[in-house]
Amino acid sequence: MKFIKFLFVGIVFGIVLTKSEAVSWYRIYEMFHFQSFHMFGIIMTAVVVGVIGVQIIKRTNMKDITGAPIVIPDKEKGFTGYLVGGTLFGLGWGLIGTCPGPMYILIGAGFYGIGVILLGALVGTYLYGVLKNKLPH
Repeated sequence: MKFIKFLFVGIVFGIVLTKSEAVSWYRIYEMFHFQSFHMFGIIMTAVVVGVIGVQIIKRTNMKDITGAPIVIPDKEKGFTGYLVGGTLFGLGWGLIGTCPGPMYILIGAGFYGIGVILLGALVGTYLYGVLKNKLPH
């Protein structure tokens, strides 16, 4: 029962993404072909809300639910890692037609073929964890 609030937020998030068509392969296809503003609008709204939220957290010295201060460390300086990682993420997103968050929503909506993609994402995440120390960062 302790984690029911997280389950509730996840369900609401899934409903919002589904109703906004952010999990639609067609909407993602339109975005990558620059045919529609729909997905760009959703992404830009998320970025703006995130920036405002982080600024509020930093400026008000907010605390988490246990009372500990929320500390957001500075990002590492560099360009190559972000370029390579962003390119791989974008290519995967374009080839598969979904990013990691909506994969769970699509399974919940009955698109069970996405399970193969989810398995690949989990294997890739595991392999990154194994090879992390050997990769240039």
